[in-house]
Amino acid sequence: MVFVDKASVLSRIQTMDQVVLELGCGQRKRNSTAIGVDILDYDCVDIVGDIFEVLEKIPDHSVDSIHSYHFFEHIDNLELLISHIERVLKVSGTLDVVVPHFSNPYFYSDYSHRSFFGLYTFCYLASSSLFKRQVPSYQRKIRCKLISVDLVFKAPRPFYVQFLVKKILERIVNISNYTKELYEGNFCYIFPCYEINYKLEKIN
Repeated sequence: MVFVDKASVLSRIQTMDQVVLELGCGQRKRNSTAIGVDILDYDCVDIVGDIFEVLEKIPDHSVDSIHSYHFFEHIDNLELLISHIERVLKVSGTLDVVVPHFSNPYFYSDYSHRSFFGLYTFCYLASSSLFKRQVPSYQRKIRCKLISVDLVFKAPRPFYVQFLVKKILERIVNISNYTKELYEGNFCYIFPCYEINYKLEKIN
């Protein structure tokens, strides 16, 4: 597996004022100041390599925040990825993840997708009091707290009318955590959700 630290970022992490990672950044980083990590060597990627190999080379408690947009669904072992992230994050560090919702009609078209996500997925991996429905942790040591979960509705170009309607629906569904649970339990296959945004904080 190719591993390239283009600007010797790894050797400087512990001396940097603010360490922000963007995992699976692809061809365009959404945070221009973040350290971009991807298995493919695009111009904006700072560290090229397998995500687990990259995270293993990052010191404990050295990262302030981690962002990811449509990357986690490509990972087979989600629990292992979260364990690596928990290790490198500082206490009070944050994790911001956006992934396709399981009802997204395009999700199963992409053969590279490995994991699926719903409202409660990170409730299995983090401490959470957001929802009425409770789920087991499977004896996993909990090191992060789930701060928020938001459901995102949109339609790709050129479906502009659909986009507008879905944005109105998004505002209604995200009124409260109760309405989110009501939606996913009863209406997600009638009005599919495009993606889901999780925000977590490292607690210990």
